[in-house]
Amino acid sequence: MSEDKSKICRIGFLGPSGTYAEEAASKIEGKLVPFSSIMEVLDAVKNNNIDIGVVPIENSIEGPVGVTLDLLAHEYDLKIRNEIILPVSHKLLLNKDASIEDIDTVYSHAQALSQCRKFIEKLGAKPVATPSTSEAAKMALGKKNAAAIGTKRAAEIYRLKIAESNIQDYDDNTTRFVVLARRDHVPTGNDKTSAIFSLMEDKPGGLYEVLGEFARRDINLTKIESRPSKKKLGNYIFFIDFQGHREDKKIKYVLNTIKNKISYVRILGSYPIEEDD
Repeated sequence: MSEDKSKICRIGFLGPSGTYAEEAASKIEGKLVPFSSIMEVLDAVKNNNIDIGVVPIENSIEGPVGVTLDLLAHEYDLKIRNEIILPVSHKLLLNKDASIEDIDTVYSHAQALSQCRKFIEKLGAKPVATPSTSEAAKMALGKKNAAAIGTKRAAEIYRLKIAESNIQDYDDNTTRFVVLARRDHVPTGNDKTSAIFSLMEDKPGGLYEVLGEFARRDINLTKIESRPSKKKLGNYIFFIDFQGHREDKKIKYVLNTIKNKISYVRILGSYPIEEDD
């Protein structure tokens, strides 16, 4: 990112306006620029069309956002500069003259539909996936028998009414977004690092040997996910988050120690920890 403090920061997000990604991106000062897919956001950062991009990476109910993880692992050499923790309250959006009893179709993003599965089943409606929650509101507009699951902002944009709030299946529904840039954050003293690695060979205790090095140095692992390597069936790469900055002495030591136990490692970024409210 440019160090010119007078320059307006260009912030890309998964659009269009009215999505949770826009809500997360709006927490950063700058000019918001919507994109139609996560890949387009990353591509714009890579090509310097925007300064940073805000994309979802995991949800407390549905788990990891696979497309974000796969793009960071296989397609783009970008860095996580910050994280944004956003509590999500899904809302049922209806046309002004409609009632809940009229609804037989519910539009929303696949993640939102999954997070509100029980509510939709109780409603007796057919779920239909859309590219975003905002697009869902647009598709429901003017259809008395259709509703959308989305944000308050989407309701305002498309002049829909909020029939019910907090319709997600579980009370704790939080999405973690990452802020992607061409370089990560300087150390702050309260940092987290994200990395990916693959094992040198598939053997008993192989993963334990790697993760044990972190435990021996009292480094707290806060997340571990596995994803297919895209090379062959049964071959995986691992995503880990751990406390500390890549410039910290003990982090450097551990990363150097595990090199002879793995075939590949890449730091996705070190950045300040954001507390979950």
